Amino acid sequence: MKKITSLAVLGLASVALAACGSSDDASSDLEIENVEMPAEAALEPVTEEPVEDSAATSEAVEGPPAVDTQTAEEAAEAAEGVAAAVEAAEAAAAAEAADAASAAEAAANLEIE
Repeated sequence: MKKITSLAVLGLASVALAACGSSDDASSDLEIENVEMPAEAALEPVTEEPVEDSAATSEAVEGPPAVDTQTAEEAAEAAEGVAAAVEAAEAAAAAEAADAASAAEAAANLEIE
């Protein structure tokens, strides 16, 4: 009985929802003149002449700034310092890994004995 009642309520709800709809076509109210008027306004002839910009010259464009010898040497020294720090960190990590491996081996030997 509950199944029939639920199906009947579902059918009534779908019919009520269908009755609320409208069959008006939105394109029937469209007038072609209203659509094409903005396009016609954009195609009006241009009456103004271009004006030369005195600030925009080829001389205004500069290349990258020049690097002097002192700046290049400072950058090279900084790079060498970073490379040395990386090598030291790698050596410390390798030593730590070796210590951990030997500790693990010692622990494994203790368990076996």
